[in-house]
Amino acid sequence: MNCILRAAIAVTALAGSAALAQDLPKTHLKIVGGLSNLTAYNDYERPFWTQKVPELSNGQITAEIKGFNEMGLKGPELLRLMSQGVVEFGTATLSYFASDHAINEAIDLAGLAPDVETARAVTEAFTPVYEKFYGDGAKVKLLGISTYPAQVLFCNAEINKLSDLKGKKVRTSSRTQAEFVEAFGGTSVTMAFGEVVPALQNKVVDCAITGSLSGYSAKWYEVSTHLYALPINWNQQIHAVNQAAWNKLDPKVQAFIETNVKTLVDDIWKAAAEQTELGYACNTGSDACTLPVKGKMKLVTPSEADRQLLRGALGEMVLPKWAARCSADCVKDFNDTVGKVLNISVSK
Repeated sequence: MNCILRAAIAVTALAGSAALAQDLPKTHLKIVGGLSNLTAYNDYERPFWTQKVPELSNGQITAEIKGFNEMGLKGPELLRLMSQGVVEFGTATLSYFASDHAINEAIDLAGLAPDVETARAVTEAFTPVYEKFYGDGAKVKLLGISTYPAQVLFCNAEINKLSDLKGKKVRTSSRTQAEFVEAFGGTSVTMAFGEVVPALQNKVVDCAITGSLSGYSAKWYEVSTHLYALPINWNQQIHAVNQAAWNKLDPKVQAFIETNVKTLVDDIWKAAAEQTELGYACNTGSDACTLPVKGKMKLVTPSEADRQLLRGALGEMVLPKWAARCSADCVKDFNDTVGKVLNISVSK
C-alpha cells in the first residue's frame, strides 16, 4: 500500500507541475552569459537556460544564450548595457565594475574569504545592499550571485611563499588583486584573460591570478610551472536583468525564473568548491584529476604563516584602501553585514 500511495503522490505532483507549466505564457529570453570557455558557463549556465528552463516549463519558456566574449564584449561594459536595456539578462563579474563604484569590490576583497563557505556567507550578507544599489542606481534587478573557483596564483617562475612575489610581474584582474600583489612587493599588470597564455610563455608576466579550474580550462598549465594553492579571492558574478525588461514579463514567468535561478546559483557555488580542488589536481597531474588532460605543474601548499600574512595584508592595506575610495554609507553597510559575519570593522 505504501508503494502505491507513494506512486500516486508522485503522479499527482508531476501532474501539478505540468499544470503549472501550462499556465506559463509562451516566453523567449535572450541572455548574455559569462566567459564561454569556462566551466561555469558550459556546465551550468548554458545548460540551465537552453535545457533545464524549457524542460521545467514544458517548453513554454525558451532561451538563447551566448557568452559575453562571443558577443565581442570585454565584460566591463555589461552592467551599463543592462542598465540601458541593450542587454536584457546578463551575467557579469563584479570586479569588472570596481572602477565604476568601489561597492562592487565589497564581497571579494583579497584575503576576505579564505574558503568557499566564508565567501558564500559574505556574499549572502551583502546581497540586500547590492539589490538596493543596482535597483536604485542602475535600473537592474539582481537575480542572484554565483562564483568562480578560488582565485590563485599560476607562475612560470619559482614561488614557494608569498614573499617570493617580490619583484615579480603578476597579471591581475581587479584592483584588490593588484593591491594584494603590491603588498608583497610585486608589480601588478592588467591584461585580458585571453592574453595571459602568450604573456606567461614570453615572460611578459611571471605569474597570473585566476580560478584554479579556469586556468586549467585555458591551458595555463602549458605555460606555468608552479600553482600556489592559496585562495586570494573568488571573483563572484551577478546574474541580473534590466528592470524594464523584467517588468514586462508575466508575474508567473518572473516567479518561475527567480525560483530556478536560485537553484542555478546554488549549483554553481557547490561546484566552485569541487572545481577548486579539481583545478589543483588537474593542473598538477594528480591521480584525483578526472579530466582527460593532466598538467605537470608543482602544487605549492601555503603555510599557516602565509595565510596569516594574507589576512594581515587585508587588514593593513586592502581594507583601508578600499574604504578610502568607497562612500561612508558603503563602509557602514560593509561593517553592518560582512563585518558582522567576519567580526571585523573598517573605518572611513
